[in-house]
Amino acid sequence: MAFYRADGGMQERLAALVADLEAEGRPGLAARLSLTWIRYPASLRSWSEEGWGEPLEQAGAGAHWQGLRQRYPASVVKLIYLVAAEAWIQRQWLSRGEELSRALADMVRDSSNDATGYVLDLLSGTTSGVELPPAAFAAWSEDRQVVNRWLAQLGWPELEGSNACQKTWGDGPYGRERQSYGAENANRNRLNTEGTARMLQAVMAGAMVSPPASRRMQELLARSLDPARRAADPENQVDGFLGAGLPAGGLLWSKAGWMSQARHDAAYLEAEGVAPCLLVAFSEGKRCAVDETLLPEIARRLLRG
Repeated sequence: MAFYRADGGMQERLAALVADLEAEGRPGLAARLSLTWIRYPASLRSWSEEGWGEPLEQAGAGAHWQGLRQRYPASVVKLIYLVAAEAWIQRQWLSRGEELSRALADMVRDSSNDATGYVLDLLSGTTSGVELPPAAFAAWSEDRQVVNRWLAQLGWPELEGSNACQKTWGDGPYGRERQSYGAENANRNRLNTEGTARMLQAVMAGAMVSPPASRRMQELLARSLDPARRAADPENQVDGFLGAGLPAGGLLWSKAGWMSQARHDAAYLEAEGVAPCLLVAFSEGKRCAVDETLLPEIARRLLRG
């Protein structure tokens, strides 16, 4: 079952939006961009408490543009690791200690790569280090696949072909971590906007783990739109991303990803006068990476009307 109701009108708007953005001086954007857009009749945060008389998979109407195309997710993969950590805690595979709580907060709020490495080590029972001989590396690699096995058990077709087994880096992987990437970086992380959107939808609706765990994740994903707070934090994950397209007074929960070849964001947005919506945008290439107006403009135009 699809996780939202396909809407032909929304599909036409997405196609027109991509064409307009490309015509405005972004040649080749259509091939470098993936989008998933879902609208809801009420706040997604109320779904688990109030019920809408229908399953979550039918609650929203939406559309996508290249939504099943796998792309390098950059720091958006940290959303997957956050949900996995809460699932591990719920199954009592991990304990919620002070250090894990601190690492999850830093991983999501500040997009810390160091915190992400610590979280993935705890999830998988692996550590970074020197290169390993073949037998030891095979065992290490099997352990590192634990998040992928969990994703497969969810049975979501949108996650087929995804890969969430690598840490995130500033300078890049070394030793066994570089060994794990394989020839031509074939084992690099991969996600698409449809699978990412389904995960964020489940988090915001409290449908993945316990209500207290869902609230913890929502608190970490919440972003301030206050101009003073944004100015004090140049890496606020709002400016240059989808949240910057929200009108004043809007509410935002998101996880952005940015590096030299990508600018991505996964966001749930609420604003007065518009339907609550979930937007995931992956844009690839050097031009997209430095384009600080693309994602805000996507959000602004889709929220309009």
